[in-house]
Amino acid sequence: MGIIQNLEYLSQLVAVPGYEKAAAEKCAGLFKDWCDQVRVDKFFNVVCTRKGTGKAAKKLMITAHIDEIGFLVNSIDEKGFAGLTNVGGIDSKILLAQEVIIHGKQDVLGIIGATPPHLLKAEDAGKAVKLRDIRVDTGYDGQELKKYVSVGDTVSLKSKFNKMNEQKASGKSLDNRASIACLLEILRLLAAVNHENDLIFIASAQEETHLTGVMTAAYELRPDAAIVIDTCHGDIPELPKEVSSTPGKGPEISIGPNLHPKLVAKFFELGKENGIPYQKMVEAGDTGTEAWATQVSANGIPTALLSIPIRYMHTAVETVNIEDIKHTARMVSEFAKLSSEQLGELLCL
Repeated sequence: MGIIQNLEYLSQLVAVPGYEKAAAEKCAGLFKDWCDQVRVDKFFNVVCTRKGTGKAAKKLMITAHIDEIGFLVNSIDEKGFAGLTNVGGIDSKILLAQEVIIHGKQDVLGIIGATPPHLLKAEDAGKAVKLRDIRVDTGYDGQELKKYVSVGDTVSLKSKFNKMNEQKASGKSLDNRASIACLLEILRLLAAVNHENDLIFIASAQEETHLTGVMTAAYELRPDAAIVIDTCHGDIPELPKEVSSTPGKGPEISIGPNLHPKLVAKFFELGKENGIPYQKMVEAGDTGTEAWATQVSANGIPTALLSIPIRYMHTAVETVNIEDIKHTARMVSEFAKLSSEQLGELLCL
């Protein structure tokens, strides 16, 4: 499958943090044709290894998280309305009139209702509804709903994947399925390349909560270096340029104390040498990504962060430019071609 087909397939997988098992197993199937070994670990990370040809091969970990924002059912009343609690960062303003799917004994379609404006009190008009006040209407009464749904069941946003034009696509979970599609494209670009270093691709779990999937994977694997691929905020009118990047102009390469300076400099160099567009982003502290956890795993792992710009993050209509996935894949595949000696030199401060 091509990038757009992979992205559509990946977008529709359901992987609420902590409940990624089914999505991880399906994702693993996409990697099997490209890697020497593919497994799903006990934390639901997908771990894919492509062995290098070098006698002194180093281990390069390339990671992107597979989980998505979602909910758990925390109440069911006698009228059949289900209450929710969030798993991951969700802005309640996006939820009114949204379709969701409750994953119980069987999938149940639900609607998050909204009070009609005619019935709102003047003091409530314009106020954002709080998540604790939101309820899901499934069409069932309470007794019937409890046959299919229990407190603790996961809930995901329902969204159709849309190809907007030849370059742009929209749907749920593109944070971070765009980066999983990028991992697959990197592997395609490296299919005929005899790279010296061992490449370990991770589709990691539970990033949206506490970065815990990559913590366990990095601690187990102890790579010599790591590249984290995630998404970042694509520019929209209300965002300042200092915190957003422009879709279509290549990945955002982060600079700051969370990132290894020589790895970052090498990506700038590779971009210039190969005509790959990129954008710079200064991160003075926590990047809010797996780079933050990876850097301090085990006895410390030199880490770089490349981010694909998407608009409307953590909604059901996240939007990505496919060219940015291609640019990011080219950049990382060029880095993966470095010899063991070249990579070793970068890691020596």
